[in-house]
Amino acid sequence: MFITAVCTMNNGDKNKKVIVGMSGGVDSSVAALLLKEHMLNQNQLSKILFPLGDKIKKEVRKIASNAGLYTADRKDSTGICFIGEKNFKEFLKNYLPAQPGKIRSISGEVLGNHDGLMFYTLGQRKGLGIGGTPGGEPWFVAEKDLKNNILYVAQGRNNPALYSNSLVASDVHWISEKAPNEDFSCNAKFRYRQPDQEVRVRLIDDNKCKVEFKRPRGQLLQGSLLFSIKTRYA
Repeated sequence: MFITAVCTMNNGDKNKKVIVGMSGGVDSSVAALLLKEHMLNQNQLSKILFPLGDKIKKEVRKIASNAGLYTADRKDSTGICFIGEKNFKEFLKNYLPAQPGKIRSISGEVLGNHDGLMFYTLGQRKGLGIGGTPGGEPWFVAEKDLKNNILYVAQGRNNPALYSNSLVASDVHWISEKAPNEDFSCNAKFRYRQPDQEVRVRLIDDNKCKVEFKRPRGQLLQGSLLFSIKTRYA
């Protein structure tokens, strides 16, 4: 994994930290924090080494090639890691019963039918089956009403219904095992491989905080994980 772990900082801070690796686009520091029931703690970090954190992927491939590993020239995977290159919609159909319903505009107008809310993500444009209006802009998924099984869409890439100025994060996990004493500014990620976003974090309690964006953000999925990055050391 392309992660750098730093155990002791020069300023005397004894806390162990997960640091973003050199290989930016394929950095996996976020993946190290994904297991909800097993969030990394100080004890675990003190016993982990991430030897690829100070290398870019090209260097790692060269090392693998010099060692005679057949995977050195294998193409990068592009599918979802646990299902590979399979069709995602067909994969879900095997495990979850589809519940078709109505597609409505934000104002409530019925525009068509959806195949099941599980097949759509916020911000999605393709595959809605409703097209645009003559001379108009395309439609994007703006909201999923699970209770009433309604897919709400908004027209136009810059439609305000597709964007938010803040979010509330719950079940916050502080790697230091102690919440900060005051609000702070940092960079954050809402999606894998997304560029860092400048945010202000306002503490509500030890388990919850409000994250305010410097610029409105779209495609924020309820239930997603948020990662804050205070400093890039690598």
